[in-house]
Amino acid sequence: MGLMIILILVFFLLLGYPMFMPMTVGALVIMKMYAPNIDLVVMAQQYITGVSTYVLLAIPMFIFAADIMSKGYTSNRLVDLVKAYCGHLSGGLAVTIAGACTIFGAISGSANATVVAIGKPMRQKMIENGYTVENTDALIVSSATIAALIPPSINMIMYCVLTGTSVGELFMAGIIPGLLVFLAFAVYNYIDARKSNILKSDKLTIREKLQVTRKSLLSLGFPAIIVGGIYSGIFSPTEAAAVAVLYAVVCEMIIYKTVKLSDLKDIALSTGIMTATVFILISAGQAFTWMITFMQIPQMLTTAMLGVDPSAIKVIFVVTLFFFMACMFVDQIVAMLILLPIFFPVAMSAGIDPIYLGIIVSVQAAIGSVTPPFGSNIFVACAAFDRPYMDIIKGLPAYLIMFFIISLMIIFIPEISTAYRLFM
Repeated sequence: MGLMIILILVFFLLLGYPMFMPMTVGALVIMKMYAPNIDLVVMAQQYITGVSTYVLLAIPMFIFAADIMSKGYTSNRLVDLVKAYCGHLSGGLAVTIAGACTIFGAISGSANATVVAIGKPMRQKMIENGYTVENTDALIVSSATIAALIPPSINMIMYCVLTGTSVGELFMAGIIPGLLVFLAFAVYNYIDARKSNILKSDKLTIREKLQVTRKSLLSLGFPAIIVGGIYSGIFSPTEAAAVAVLYAVVCEMIIYKTVKLSDLKDIALSTGIMTATVFILISAGQAFTWMITFMQIPQMLTTAMLGVDPSAIKVIFVVTLFFFMACMFVDQIVAMLILLPIFFPVAMSAGIDPIYLGIIVSVQAAIGSVTPPFGSNIFVACAAFDRPYMDIIKGLPAYLIMFFIISLMIIFIPEISTAYRLFM
């Protein structure tokens, strides 16, 4: 039965169908062959159930806020802010990009939006200042994935929807791993710039820094609202998403005046298309998950792979391996929809902290988005920078190595994921 599902998934993917189709067909084939008494109405109900969760309201709102900010001037102000304090260092421009991606990721929750919003205005500046094209593209593509690790990560929201884990807690847990990735990228580019004798930017005076900071304060309000509001209990993650949209509209339309009322139609259309794509996947994933769980396929697969009573560390390594391999070939949300119903119950029975597991899964999703052959950030960069696929991936190995090191640190030092509890 498990082999049949895998063959159906592979067959339809090779034919070029979108992922919701093989999941739907796979669930229906299994139902008709092994559980013919189940009414099709039940499957329809599962489709509706998949997108009926209150927490999912946060996804379109965070996407909408990110689209408004990408259209406006928020990303440029964030770049100016980080550059004011880091631009004069060796590799300062590279550190600026990594820092701006981190902050913008804390606003948008979307790695793809970060590639466009930060990468497009900064890429040419890096090349003009002596950075290689390969390292520039790899840095932008890799730094954008920090958005998958820090709030309001859309991948984290999906994990929580599928597992029933607290969104607020997972958001808090992702901050330290996200900052570790930023720190690793910053140190690497500092060392590389010193070796390559890349010119530094002029150091700003304290007065100039304060002027840039003052202009950027409104942009910094986004992460303050999202993280501070959730952490303090003022509002839930879903409510934080609604506040983020309102804040984006006020900043970009009323204060900065970079987005016009007429622009909202195209922005909303873009958000609607992205949301529809995600929600169709979620609906199909819910039906697929319900069917394979009903047929006890996850239990059979995990018993075959892990044995009857696997240790926690064995489960962690298997989860890491499977998510890494899956995210190399399919979208991170698709990987979660397929793999979490299989591995999450086993992880819970092995006594693994669901927040710790969520961080491991989120890190693998981040790595997968920049890993050939089908990392989503790679294709976004190809379109945004008008560069061939092979050119984009040339500089990625160094960043992937750093990701793997941090991934191992998180596995062997669980406190990295749970340190937030010391402040709660």
